[in-house]
Amino acid sequence: MNEREFDVVIVGAGFAGMYLLHQMHKIGMSARVLEAGTDVGGTWYWNRYPGARCDVESMQYSYQFDDELQQEWSWSERYSPQPEILKYAQHVADRYHLRPDIDFNMRIKSATFDEARSQWTLTSENGQMTTGRYFVMATGCLSAPNWPKIDGLDRFAGPTYHTALWPHEKVDFTGLRVGVIGTGSSAIQSIPHIAREAKHLTVFQRTANYAIPAHNAPLDPKTEIKTKATYNEMRARAKTTPGGLDVVYNQDLVHDATPEEQFAAFERNWQRGGLGFMSAFSDLMLEKSANDIAAEFVREKIRATVDDPETAEKLCPKNVIGAKRLCVDINYFQTYNRDNVELVDVSEVPINAITPTSIQAHNIDHEIDALVIATGFDAMTGALTQVDIRGREKASLAEQWKDGPSTYLGLAMHDFPNMFTVTGPGSPSVFSNMLPTIEQHVNWIADCLGHAKSKGYTVIEADAEAESAWWAHCQDLGEVGLKTVTDSWYVGANVAGKARVFLPYFGGIPAYFKKCEEVVQNGYEGFSFS
Repeated sequence: MNEREFDVVIVGAGFAGMYLLHQMHKIGMSARVLEAGTDVGGTWYWNRYPGARCDVESMQYSYQFDDELQQEWSWSERYSPQPEILKYAQHVADRYHLRPDIDFNMRIKSATFDEARSQWTLTSENGQMTTGRYFVMATGCLSAPNWPKIDGLDRFAGPTYHTALWPHEKVDFTGLRVGVIGTGSSAIQSIPHIAREAKHLTVFQRTANYAIPAHNAPLDPKTEIKTKATYNEMRARAKTTPGGLDVVYNQDLVHDATPEEQFAAFERNWQRGGLGFMSAFSDLMLEKSANDIAAEFVREKIRATVDDPETAEKLCPKNVIGAKRLCVDINYFQTYNRDNVELVDVSEVPINAITPTSIQAHNIDHEIDALVIATGFDAMTGALTQVDIRGREKASLAEQWKDGPSTYLGLAMHDFPNMFTVTGPGSPSVFSNMLPTIEQHVNWIADCLGHAKSKGYTVIEADAEAESAWWAHCQDLGEVGLKTVTDSWYVGANVAGKARVFLPYFGGIPAYFKKCEEVVQNGYEGFSFS
C-alpha cells in the first residue's frame, strides 16, 4: 500500500484521540487518526458488556472545552450507560467533522522512528503505512484485555466472552448455565444482568472487591438545569480536588472523630453513593487504622445485604479499601440472594482447569454452557507495549519497559523523539476524572507542537535526567500511604509476569497541572528541541 504523510499521526479514536484531532485542526496541522474499531468511542466502543456504565457522574464525565457542547447535550441518568456515552462520542465526532480524518479498521502493529527524516512510520496489520512528524498514542489506560492463564481455556466448547471484547450484537443467556471468572468492575456491573437471564450463574472469585452503591436514577431535570447554569464554577472546583471531581473532601482525621461521628460521615457518603465515599476523612489512604474503620463499615454493609452468612463473608474484602479502584455497583451484592447464583471462592486454591463443558474448582466440575472472562486489562502499559514501537537507534519500548515503564509527566519518553502519550504511566489518569485529565494532556501536547512549529523545530524529546527524576518522584509518591500495600492493576499485579511498579501519578490533579504549567513557563524544562 502507498505511504501517507501527515504532521501528526494519532492512534485511537476515543475521547483523547478525537479531541487531539480537533486541536490539530485548530492549529492548522494535518493529522490522521488510526482506529482499530469500526467507530469512535474508544473505551465505550469496546466495552459493551451488560450493565456497562461510567463510575463518574454524567454531568462531570464530559468535555468542557466548548460550552455550547456542554449546554446542548443532555444525559438521561445520573451514571450514564455505555450506549449513551457512545452516542455522545459519535455526536462529538459528527459535530466537529472529525470522521474524514479517521481511518477505521486500522490496527497498528508497529511504529518506527526514522532519525534521518525525523519522522515516524506506522504500519497497520493490513500493511497500510502512515508517516507523521509526530506520533501520539491515545489508546487509553484500560484497553489491552488481560486473559487468565488457565489450563484448558482454549478447549471450552461453548461460547467464550471477554468483557473487554463483547460482541456488538446482544448476547442472550436465557436458559444457560453461565460461568463468570473475575469479580472486578466489569464483573460487578455485568453479573446482576447475566443473573436475571441465566438458568444458573456460577461466579469464580479470586479477590473480593469493595463496591459502593451508585444509587443510580433518571437525571433530575432541575439538577441538569442548575449544573448547566454553573458549569464553569463546578469545573473550577473540580480542578482543586485530588481526583478532579466536584466532591467535598472532609479534611478531618478519622481518630479525631467519635465512633458516632465516624459512622455518620461514612453513612452520608454511602447514601450519596459513588467514588466520593473515600472523601469522608482525609487520612483514609494514609493511616491503616483509619482505613480499617472505613473498610469494616463497608464489610458490615455487605453482611447486612447478603442473606447467606457464608457467602457474605466470602464477599467481604480483607484488603485495604481504596488500594484498588473502588467499584460502583447497582444491586451487585443483592444478586447473591438469588437462588440461581453461586459463588465459588478460588482465592487460596485456584481453578484447576477448564474442560469443554465445565470449570473445575476444588475438584468439582461446575457444568457451564457459556463462559464470561472478566479479568480486566494489562493496565496503562499493555496498549503501548503490544505495538512494536522503535525509537532512536531502534530502541524497543517493550524491551525498555520490561522491568517497568518510565516517562516524563506521563507524556513523553527519552529515546522516543516526537512521540507522546495521553494519560500514560506517570500521569494522574486512573486516579482522576478521565475526561478533564485527557483535555489537559491534549491541550499541553497541542501547545507544545504549536510551539515547535512556530520556532521551526522538527524534533522534541524528553531528557533522560528529567524522565528519571519524574519517575522516581512517582514511585516515591506511590510509597506514601496505602496505595501499594495491596496487589492491584495499579502495580501490574493482575498480569502474570508483569513487573511490580506503581504506574499512575498519585500527587493529585492540582500538583500535576501546576508541574505541567511550570515546565512550559521554564521554556519546556526537561525537553530538548532541535
